[in-house]
Amino acid sequence: MTTTEDQSVSDAATAGSHATDIARSGAATFRTGGGDVDQARVATVVGAALEGIRSAIREHKVTYDEFDAFKRWLISVSDTGEWPLFLDVYLEFEVEKVAAETQDGSVGTILGPFWLDGQAQLDSPATLPMRDDEPGTPMILAGQVTDTDGTPLAGAKVDIWHTDEEGWYSGFAAKPPAGNLRGVVTTDDQGRYEIHTRKPAPYTIPLDGPTGQMTLAAGWSPWRPAHIHLLVTAPGHRTLTTQLFFTGDPYLGNDVASADKPELTLDPQPTGHGDEIRSDRDFVLEAE
Repeated sequence: MTTTEDQSVSDAATAGSHATDIARSGAATFRTGGGDVDQARVATVVGAALEGIRSAIREHKVTYDEFDAFKRWLISVSDTGEWPLFLDVYLEFEVEKVAAETQDGSVGTILGPFWLDGQAQLDSPATLPMRDDEPGTPMILAGQVTDTDGTPLAGAKVDIWHTDEEGWYSGFAAKPPAGNLRGVVTTDDQGRYEIHTRKPAPYTIPLDGPTGQMTLAAGWSPWRPAHIHLLVTAPGHRTLTTQLFFTGDPYLGNDVASADKPELTLDPQPTGHGDEIRSDRDFVLEAE
């Protein structure tokens, strides 16, 4: 991740290895509960994917030099552990679209590769763990978690994580410290939550690894708009996986991960306390 064109904030191999470890734990089971896939399903889906690649080879007359370059790139993705990053950036949004076809409640989007388990457990109102001199604009995110008939969900969990003002995710780079700007906030008896944090920054995917190099070679933007990640959970309800973006961000509509949606855009307003801003966002969870 980086907030400038020429500065690599996160070494690809470091971030990649951490993301790979998380992916091995099966984070996608947040959505589905896991489960085995039968042989016919594997043959159908994998066969279709392979035929798509073969079709591209035929249509665009791929040469042996290009094929060898592709193999070297695949090896590089494995060497750096960037498979979670590549798959989440370029494919997960389509999986999320399919999942959304059968979901009610609040709008979701992709999980991405930078979630971490075992973060600070906090009661609302809560302040996320941060450095004493944490840079950035102070921000409050607040709202209520309900079910689809409007019943407040007391004790719901709002798992939140985001970058700091420089585009760093804690746990995936040399800094900031572990657990920075991450936490799991429990709603009050009315299902309400209030989280004090800092506004995150836009960033690029790591440019020193194969995913970033491929992105630049294709002339695509490597930028993600500033955003906040959330997993909202309550017993007996389907987990909401979502992100929240910010109005006026220059990278909205050109997100490298294709995860931004108009329905997920915040418009924070000044609170009158210094440069602090606030945005309210309610979440609706459907029953399992």
